[in-house]
Amino acid sequence: KQLEQEWLEEQKKLDLMMEIERLKILKEEEEREKRKQEARKQGAQVIVDQIQERTIHRMKEQEIRDKERIELLTNIERMKKEDAEQAEAKRRRVNALMKQAAEANSQALIEKEKRAKEEKDQENEIIAYQRAKDQKEYEAQLEAQRIKDEKEREIQRLRELQEKAADRQAEIDALRAKRAFEEGERQARERERLQQLKRERI
Repeated sequence: KQLEQEWLEEQKKLDLMMEIERLKILKEEEEREKRKQEARKQGAQVIVDQIQERTIHRMKEQEIRDKERIELLTNIERMKKEDAEQAEAKRRRVNALMKQAAEANSQALIEKEKRAKEEKDQENEIIAYQRAKDQKEYEAQLEAQRIKDEKEREIQRLRELQEKAADRQAEIDALRAKRAFEEGERQARERERLQQLKRERI
Protein backbone atom coordinates (compact mmCIF):
# COMPACT_ATOMS: atom_id res chain seq x y z
CA LYS A 1 0.00 0.00 0.00
CA GLN A 2 2.88 2.34 0.78
CA LEU A 3 4.52 1.52 -2.54
CA GLU A 4 1.25 2.19 -4.33
CA GLN A 5 0.97 5.57 -2.60
CA GLU A 6 4.56 6.38 -3.53
CA TRP A 7 3.86 5.29 -7.10
CA LEU A 8 0.79 7.57 -7.27
CA GLU A 9 2.80 10.48 -5.95
CA GLU A 10 5.56 9.76 -8.43
CA GLN A 11 2.97 9.50 -11.19
CA LYS A 12 1.58 12.89 -10.24
CA LYS A 13 5.09 14.34 -10.33
CA LEU A 14 5.72 12.76 -13.70
CA ASP A 15 2.41 14.05 -15.06
CA LEU A 16 3.24 17.50 -13.76
CA MET A 17 6.70 17.32 -15.27
CA MET A 18 5.23 16.15 -18.57
CA GLU A 19 2.69 18.95 -18.54
CA ILE A 20 5.42 21.47 -17.78
CA GLU A 21 7.54 19.96 -20.50
CA ARG A 22 4.61 20.03 -22.89
CA LEU A 23 4.03 23.70 -22.13
CA LYS A 24 7.73 24.35 -22.51
CA ILE A 25 7.71 22.55 -25.85
CA LEU A 26 4.69 24.52 -26.96
CA LYS A 27 6.32 27.66 -25.82
CA GLU A 28 9.57 26.68 -27.48
CA GLU A 29 7.66 25.79 -30.63
CA GLU A 30 6.06 29.18 -30.57
CA GLU A 31 9.43 30.79 -29.98
CA ARG A 32 10.91 28.69 -32.74
CA GLU A 33 8.20 29.78 -35.11
CA LYS A 34 8.88 33.33 -34.18
CA ARG A 35 12.59 32.77 -34.67
CA LYS A 36 11.95 31.03 -37.98
CA GLN A 37 9.87 33.96 -39.09
CA GLU A 38 12.57 36.31 -37.93
CA ALA A 39 15.19 34.13 -39.59
CA ARG A 40 13.24 34.06 -42.78
CA LYS A 41 12.84 37.73 -42.53
CA GLN A 42 16.48 38.24 -41.77
CA GLY A 43 17.64 35.25 -43.85
CA ALA A 44 19.69 34.01 -40.94
CA GLN A 45 20.00 30.32 -41.75
CA VAL A 46 22.55 29.85 -38.97
CA ILE A 47 19.98 30.70 -36.34
CA VAL A 48 17.49 28.29 -37.88
CA ASP A 49 20.07 25.49 -37.76
CA GLN A 50 20.81 26.22 -34.15
CA ILE A 51 17.11 26.11 -33.36
CA GLN A 52 16.75 22.81 -35.12
CA GLU A 53 19.76 21.42 -33.26
CA ARG A 54 18.36 22.50 -29.95
CA THR A 55 14.99 21.04 -30.90
CA ILE A 56 16.61 17.72 -31.72
CA HIS A 57 18.54 17.88 -28.45
CA ARG A 58 15.33 18.57 -26.51
CA MET A 59 13.56 15.73 -28.28
CA LYS A 60 16.39 13.39 -27.30
CA GLU A 61 16.19 14.61 -23.73
CA GLN A 62 12.42 14.07 -23.80
CA GLU A 63 12.96 10.58 -25.19
CA ILE A 64 15.41 9.87 -22.37
CA ARG A 65 12.94 11.17 -19.78
CA ASP A 66 10.14 9.09 -21.33
CA LYS A 67 12.37 6.03 -21.20
CA GLU A 68 13.26 6.72 -17.56
CA ARG A 69 9.57 7.18 -16.74
CA ILE A 70 8.69 3.90 -18.45
CA GLU A 71 11.49 2.13 -16.53
CA LEU A 72 10.23 3.67 -13.30
CA LEU A 73 6.68 2.53 -14.00
CA THR A 74 7.96 -0.92 -14.97
CA ASN A 75 9.96 -1.14 -11.76
CA ILE A 76 6.95 -0.04 -9.74
CA GLU A 77 4.78 -2.68 -11.42
CA ARG A 78 7.46 -5.31 -10.87
CA MET A 79 7.78 -4.35 -7.19
CA LYS A 80 4.00 -4.41 -6.79
CA LYS A 81 3.91 -7.85 -8.40
CA GLU A 82 6.76 -9.09 -6.18
CA ASP A 83 5.02 -7.67 -3.12
CA ALA A 84 1.79 -9.37 -4.13
CA GLU A 85 3.63 -12.66 -4.69
CA GLN A 86 5.40 -12.32 -1.35
CA ALA A 87 2.10 -11.53 0.35
CA GLU A 88 0.50 -14.57 -1.30
CA ALA A 89 3.45 -16.75 -0.29
CA LYS A 90 3.22 -15.41 3.25
CA ARG A 91 -0.53 -16.05 3.31
CA ARG A 92 0.05 -19.60 2.11
CA ARG A 93 2.75 -20.14 4.76
CA VAL A 94 0.45 -18.80 7.46
CA ASN A 95 -2.41 -21.00 6.22
CA ALA A 96 -0.08 -24.01 6.12
CA LEU A 97 1.13 -23.29 9.67
CA MET A 98 -2.44 -22.83 10.88
CA LYS A 99 -3.43 -26.08 9.19
CA GLN A 100 -0.48 -27.88 10.78
CA ALA A 101 -1.37 -26.38 14.17
CA ALA A 102 -5.01 -27.44 13.76
CA GLU A 103 -3.95 -30.96 12.75
CA ALA A 104 -1.52 -31.11 15.69
CA ASN A 105 -4.24 -29.94 18.07
CA SER A 106 -6.67 -32.44 16.62
CA GLN A 107 -4.13 -35.26 16.92
CA ALA A 108 -3.27 -34.18 20.47
CA LEU A 109 -6.97 -34.20 21.36
CA ILE A 110 -7.36 -37.67 19.84
CA GLU A 111 -4.34 -38.94 21.80
CA LYS A 112 -5.67 -37.32 24.98
CA GLU A 113 -9.08 -38.93 24.52
CA LYS A 114 -7.39 -42.26 23.72
CA ARG A 115 -5.25 -42.08 26.87
CA ALA A 116 -8.29 -41.09 28.93
CA LYS A 117 -10.25 -44.06 27.53
CA GLU A 118 -7.34 -46.44 28.16
CA GLU A 119 -6.99 -45.15 31.73
CA LYS A 120 -10.76 -45.47 32.23
CA ASP A 121 -10.72 -49.02 30.81
CA GLN A 122 -7.79 -49.93 33.06
CA GLU A 123 -9.58 -48.43 36.03
CA ASN A 124 -12.74 -50.39 35.17
CA GLU A 125 -10.67 -53.57 34.79
CA ILE A 126 -9.07 -52.98 38.20
CA ILE A 127 -12.48 -52.30 39.76
CA ALA A 128 -13.95 -55.41 38.11
CA TYR A 129 -10.97 -57.51 39.20
CA GLN A 130 -11.20 -56.17 42.76
CA ARG A 131 -14.95 -56.81 42.85
CA ALA A 132 -14.46 -60.36 41.56
CA LYS A 133 -11.68 -60.88 44.09
CA ASP A 134 -13.82 -59.51 46.93
CA GLN A 135 -16.75 -61.65 45.78
CA LYS A 136 -14.52 -64.73 45.61
CA GLU A 137 -13.09 -64.02 49.06
CA TYR A 138 -16.59 -63.41 50.40
CA GLU A 139 -17.83 -66.69 48.89
CA ALA A 140 -14.74 -68.45 50.26
CA GLN A 141 -15.46 -67.01 53.70
CA LEU A 142 -19.08 -68.15 53.43
CA GLU A 143 -17.96 -71.62 52.35
CA ALA A 144 -15.41 -71.78 55.15
CA GLN A 145 -18.04 -70.67 57.65
CA ARG A 146 -20.49 -73.21 56.21
CA ILE A 147 -17.90 -75.99 56.54
CA LYS A 148 -17.04 -74.82 60.07
CA ASP A 149 -20.70 -74.72 61.06
CA GLU A 150 -21.27 -78.12 59.48
CA LYS A 151 -18.28 -79.56 61.33
CA GLU A 152 -19.48 -78.03 64.57
CA ARG A 153 -22.95 -79.47 64.00
CA GLU A 154 -21.40 -82.85 63.20
CA ILE A 155 -19.25 -82.68 66.33
CA GLN A 156 -22.27 -81.67 68.37
CA ARG A 157 -24.26 -84.53 66.84
CA LEU A 158 -21.49 -87.03 67.61
CA ARG A 159 -21.16 -85.58 71.11
CA GLU A 160 -24.88 -85.95 71.64
CA LEU A 161 -24.74 -89.47 70.26
CA GLN A 162 -21.81 -90.18 72.52
CA GLU A 163 -23.64 -88.74 75.50
CA LYS A 164 -26.73 -90.74 74.58
CA ALA A 165 -24.62 -93.87 74.21
CA ALA A 166 -22.98 -93.17 77.58
CA ASP A 167 -26.36 -92.63 79.20
CA ARG A 168 -27.65 -95.84 77.62
CA GLN A 169 -24.61 -97.75 78.80
CA ALA A 170 -25.08 -96.35 82.29
CA GLU A 171 -28.69 -97.43 82.25
CA ILE A 172 -27.65 -100.88 81.07
CA ASP A 173 -24.95 -101.07 83.74
CA ALA A 174 -27.40 -99.91 86.40
CA LEU A 175 -29.97 -102.44 85.25
CA ARG A 176 -27.37 -105.18 85.27
CA ALA A 177 -26.23 -104.16 88.71
CA LYS A 178 -29.82 -104.10 89.91
CA ARG A 179 -30.49 -107.50 88.40
CA ALA A 180 -27.27 -108.88 89.88
CA PHE A 181 -28.22 -107.44 93.25
CA GLU A 182 -31.71 -108.91 93.03
CA GLU A 183 -30.27 -112.22 91.89
CA GLY A 184 -27.86 -112.18 94.81
CA GLU A 185 -30.68 -111.52 97.24
CA ARG A 186 -32.80 -114.22 95.69
CA GLN A 187 -29.98 -116.72 95.92
CA ALA A 188 -29.35 -115.67 99.50
CA ARG A 189 -33.00 -116.12 100.34
CA GLU A 190 -32.98 -119.48 98.58
CA ARG A 191 -29.96 -120.58 100.59
CA GLU A 192 -31.61 -119.33 103.72
CA ARG A 193 -34.77 -121.24 102.90
CA LEU A 194 -32.84 -124.46 102.18
CA GLN A 195 -30.92 -124.16 105.40
CA GLN A 196 -34.19 -123.56 107.27
CA LEU A 197 -35.68 -126.67 105.71
CA LYS A 198 -32.57 -128.63 106.60
CA ARG A 199 -32.75 -127.50 110.22
CA GLU A 200 -36.42 -128.37 110.44
CA ARG A 201 -35.73 -131.89 109.19
CA ILE A 202 -33.13 -132.43 111.84
